[in-house]
Amino acid sequence: MARKYLVETFGCQMNFHDGERISGLLESEGYEPAASEAEADLLVLNTCSVRERAEEKLYSRLGEIRLAAASCDRQPQIAVTGCVAQQEGDALLTRNLPIDVVVGTQAIRQLPALLTEAKARQTPRVDINPYEDVSFPLGVAKASDPTRAWVTIIEGCNEFCSFCVVPYTRGHERMRPVADILAEVQRAADSGRLEVQLLGQIVNHYQAPDDPGCDFPELLRRVSQIDGLRRVRFASPHPRHASDRLIEVMQSTPKICRHFHLPVQSGSNRVLKEMRRRYSREEYLALVDRLRAAMPDISVSTDIIVGFPGETAEDFEATLDLVRRVGFSFIYSFKYSPRPNTLADKRMADDVQESVKTSRIMTLQQLQAEIQVSLFQAMIGRTVEVLVEGPSRRRDWEMTGKTPGWVTVNFPGPATLVGQLVTVRLTAAAPNSVRGELVEAASAH
Repeated sequence: MARKYLVETFGCQMNFHDGERISGLLESEGYEPAASEAEADLLVLNTCSVRERAEEKLYSRLGEIRLAAASCDRQPQIAVTGCVAQQEGDALLTRNLPIDVVVGTQAIRQLPALLTEAKARQTPRVDINPYEDVSFPLGVAKASDPTRAWVTIIEGCNEFCSFCVVPYTRGHERMRPVADILAEVQRAADSGRLEVQLLGQIVNHYQAPDDPGCDFPELLRRVSQIDGLRRVRFASPHPRHASDRLIEVMQSTPKICRHFHLPVQSGSNRVLKEMRRRYSREEYLALVDRLRAAMPDISVSTDIIVGFPGETAEDFEATLDLVRRVGFSFIYSFKYSPRPNTLADKRMADDVQESVKTSRIMTLQQLQAEIQVSLFQAMIGRTVEVLVEGPSRRRDWEMTGKTPGWVTVNFPGPATLVGQLVTVRLTAAAPNSVRGELVEAASAH
């Protein structure tokens, strides 16, 4: 009888795609997906370490699994993968937690063999070696999204922003060959997926190792030429590497979605310098102006950290001012938390009180909520193209999907529309989405 597995993924889109790779690897070795934790012979916890409570979530989850196993006298094999695995390594085995295998971010392909070894030897196995190889067997990853495909183009990061743990958990930058990327995108298009999202810690660093003439704008152009594909996205670029040529390629290539996720982190020049972001607020605002001059309909989103060491009330006000000036379509906001090995953790005291961080993030989120409502209300009456993802969260008779600008649209419609591009007339605005009425189905698989 085939062993059954369950993958639980925490964190970013890169982790999400790693979860797809893990699932595909396991199924290529004869495993079958489990319908629930109770029937799983293997549980894979695919972790993220970007935020402070990531390790605590893992330890809490492992405790829950141990209690559940004791209550039914059934102990699944447990593997911990992802960034916490890479960060902690053997240290995870010192906590008397039920872990059989620890696999780092660059060792995913070793997982099936390590599971077999751990079972045969009845002892935990750990592999956090930096294998450097960014290739992955074409077709092995198990696509879990029926509407879009996620394709990694870069692993790792060389920026070393002072707050960020990614260079220590994902390693230095390694570029995938453009031939591999295009083959994976073509496979996704052939499977009926209309949208692809290119992934990397800093996607616009891309330079093909197998083609000196292919940088990131050229990669976007080539991906957009693939037959069957209707939309191209990417995440996340770094502001200081967002060239005029990238803007030109976006403006002249209809398949590239009019959405630019542009992490700013802070609106204060002093804080940006301490963060080692290597751009000023003025340079960031000028980039937004160039994007909107080229593409007036583009939506811009961002990441913001509040409570970075030494952040004053004036620094925070500068962030609020930048948010007002840009008018972001949405933001991901976080309270600063020290991360292991980072420059900020080594050299800076976490000197902003937790209550101040909480107050500031609430103020920021309230401001953004007001901006979003205003932007969404301005959309009422327009017709938009929506890629239908599935039922909405609140109403099973209602479908949900995304515009090219990554705005969530909910509208009445049948489940048969999933995976199709449809035209929707917008009728109402909600805090985090808009509602509308179906006009027509524009394209099917």
